[in-house]
Amino acid sequence: MFKKLIEKSFEKSPWLFHLNTGSCNGCDIEIVSVITPRYDAERMGFKLTGSPRHADIILVTGPITSQSRDRLIRTLAQVPDPKVVVSIGSCPRSTNVFNGSYSVEGPLDKYVPIDVSIAGCPPKPEAIIDGLAKAIEILREKRRAMK
Repeated sequence: MFKKLIEKSFEKSPWLFHLNTGSCNGCDIEIVSVITPRYDAERMGFKLTGSPRHADIILVTGPITSQSRDRLIRTLAQVPDPKVVVSIGSCPRSTNVFNGSYSVEGPLDKYVPIDVSIAGCPPKPEAIIDGLAKAIEILREKRRAMK
């Protein structure tokens, strides 16, 4: 009985961990606006967590820089399975305007498979909410596959 209750609560309250890997902060501001009362992503159960060990969904912004690459790999290793990786903005997917820079190590999919990609520079809050809704579905499928 308690196991079913816990599983049901996991489905309705995915926790997000935001990881900035060298962005210009445009996408970060949009993530914050999604959590505020105007867009209120918390009504769908999303909560930002301060630790990757508590997260279900990882939000990655920015191109992967030389300085952030090892931190990205270490952080993703701390996230319990099943996890969903969401790239927010154009930078994690293609390195955008930072392509060819001496300090950019490449796109995110070079290090980890991306489950959901939200395009834009920066993406609109509505697009982020839509992407997070898709991330919930992928997380549910991954949890069912683990059973």
